[in-house]
Amino acid sequence: MEQIQSIKNDRVKTWKKLQTRKGRDKTGTYLVEGFHLVEEALRQDGLVLELLVSSGVSVPEEWLKGDYDVFEISAEISHLISETMTEQGVFAVVTISEPDMMLLYGKKLLLVDAVQDPGNVGTLIRTADAAGYDCVILGRGSADLYNPKVIRSTQGSHFHIPVIQADLFDWIANLEEEGVPVIGAVLDEQAKSLNDMPKRETLALMVGNEGNGISPELQERLSEKVYIPIYGDSESLNVAVAAGILLYGLRK
Repeated sequence: MEQIQSIKNDRVKTWKKLQTRKGRDKTGTYLVEGFHLVEEALRQDGLVLELLVSSGVSVPEEWLKGDYDVFEISAEISHLISETMTEQGVFAVVTISEPDMMLLYGKKLLLVDAVQDPGNVGTLIRTADAAGYDCVILGRGSADLYNPKVIRSTQGSHFHIPVIQADLFDWIANLEEEGVPVIGAVLDEQAKSLNDMPKRETLALMVGNEGNGISPELQERLSEKVYIPIYGDSESLNVAVAAGILLYGLRK
């Protein structure tokens, strides 16, 4: 195990840059942090390139025997590259890998239009995973999948379910050809209450931006519109909460 103590080390500078999209795009890697996410990453064949363990932190012995480089880093380095308030001192550098496109044409999909909050995007992925959906498509304007806050919010679900960043118009065209209805969460006179919607084995649910919802151009391409009835005094629901209700409420 190689030891790195100085924050001026070139590797440390590279790890720090993985907190930015530019750094991730340049290296084709991203950083996961904490025992749970590192364990999830290690379960994936060949994705982990480097394991970083802060001095004094104990990890399972088998973690130190994988086909990747292992570094013992100083507490100062751990603090520098951490994105959490209560760092656990365990990190992994993970390869960005595109999912098998054949896996993306499932029966149940979640389409995300310009959801900008990283916590919301990560929760959407985690919820789609829990609800048994086949893939998630992040449209333009959505938070970057490999943003550290997105990764933390997924709690490893991005390893379980294919997620890609793509043009939603292209995907709608593909889904139309496959006969998959695209149902958008929209509040207007054409929308049906979730209570009146049939449960389906095949569907694509689309949710939109926190403030503006689904763009008007994408709304024109929807097969159907759905809204969640609100029985209290609240005017709206958080997009991730609303998606969770719809993901479970629409699926058979």
